[in-house]
Amino acid sequence: MLLCSFAISCKERADNTEITTQEPAIPIVDTTIIQPPKPLKVYSNDTVSVNAYEYSGLEYYLKQKNDTTYVVNFWATWCVPCVEELPNFEKINAKYKENKVKVILVSLDMAKMVETKLLPFINQKQIKSQVLLLRDPDADSWIPKVDSTWSGAIPATLIYNKDMRKFYERSFTYDELEKEISNFK
Repeated sequence: MLLCSFAISCKERADNTEITTQEPAIPIVDTTIIQPPKPLKVYSNDTVSVNAYEYSGLEYYLKQKNDTTYVVNFWATWCVPCVEELPNFEKINAKYKENKVKVILVSLDMAKMVETKLLPFINQKQIKSQVLLLRDPDADSWIPKVDSTWSGAIPATLIYNKDMRKFYERSFTYDELEKEISNFK
């Protein structure tokens, strides 16, 4: 029976068009969507939430390969130069939000300071950029993973997209930050 159906499927039709049993090739497309990692803890009050990660969870935000430019700033509420430059990142976030530029503020505040310092600070300054808390005490292991040249001093900023990656261990004025981001377009 199987031989008979094979013979019929290969013979020519009366109108001289050949019958084929092969399906056309369909390209395989990877449609896997990589989900962000689950935070260790979510700190929140009435208006603000902050997700806390170890470096392994934060790494997701440092290695995206899409058409967005990421501006990842490492800072803390106790760091005066960090606090002084935050308005510049907020302006960039507001100005370029629709242009595939995403600002992520990675707080290095201690976990015990989140509810007393970090959340009130975010509320008071009306921070709109995404804020993540890095709760990984082994800085000696994760600092070189962010960038091999990083001494660990803050403020520090990583700007990257799928084609370029640049690390800065310094603070930025708004004009300097905007100029650097323009190099990524």
